[in-house]
Amino acid sequence: MTLEVSAFYDRQTATVSYLVADAASRRAAVIDSVLDFNPHSGRTGTEAADRIAASVEERGLIVDWLLETHPHADHLSAAPYLQRRLGGRIAIGAAILEVQEVWREIYDLGDDLACDGSQFDRLFADEETFQIGGLPARVWHTPGHTPACVTYLIGDAAFVGDTLFMPDFGTARADFPGGDARRLYRSIRRILSLPPETRLFTCHDYCPGGREPAWETTVAAQRAGNKHVRDGIDEAAFVALRCDRDRDLDAPDLLLPAIQVNIRGGRLPAPGANGTVYLKLPLNRF
Repeated sequence: MTLEVSAFYDRQTATVSYLVADAASRRAAVIDSVLDFNPHSGRTGTEAADRIAASVEERGLIVDWLLETHPHADHLSAAPYLQRRLGGRIAIGAAILEVQEVWREIYDLGDDLACDGSQFDRLFADEETFQIGGLPARVWHTPGHTPACVTYLIGDAAFVGDTLFMPDFGTARADFPGGDARRLYRSIRRILSLPPETRLFTCHDYCPGGREPAWETTVAAQRAGNKHVRDGIDEAAFVALRCDRDRDLDAPDLLLPAIQVNIRGGRLPAPGANGTVYLKLPLNRF
């Protein structure tokens, strides 16, 4: 196996982005990149993405894919920026169309948003396969956190997005529009049906108890110790726990800026007549 995984932790959003490379061919994919965004000033930046790009360039890698595990609610995607700098195709699960429909109404985007996935270069169906150089990769549709969540199975690793966190933090919320705790449980059990030694890479780590950030675990560790969904916790118990917890959670700080960008494949809205880009802020919806 020639899989190389490099992780990039963004402390502002607690997001982990990944650079996945085939050591033999030097072909690579970037998973869940971050565009810096200051909600106080409205300014964007590329510091987080530039760290990934610098690693690509230093190692002489060729980026084939810019992969999203789902339309994120806690950070803006840097995929279009990285595509301009490094190349590659932007891809996400095919159920993004469902998410686009829901959020087009919430933001009142009308004809400004085509709900056909055309903002992405590739929409993956469940069980679809692709290549990263000589590495075979498979896509699993793992909805629940959002309808469009996918897990990327690459070599001996699975990149699970927000479906699972480290065992001491548990699982993703399921109360966003289109989220469903029962679907989330079934998606998690699908992931946990993989061989025990399968490495699982999470999209976030919130450092419970003040520990250092961590993002790599295994199927065996999750089945033995995940605080929400370890072996022995059935679907009914998980749904009750998840729904009870979700009732007390605040909306993510970047929910409203992020979703309207990420359903566009990470692209900002078109500038207004004065050349300035504007994001919408729906009031009293959440």
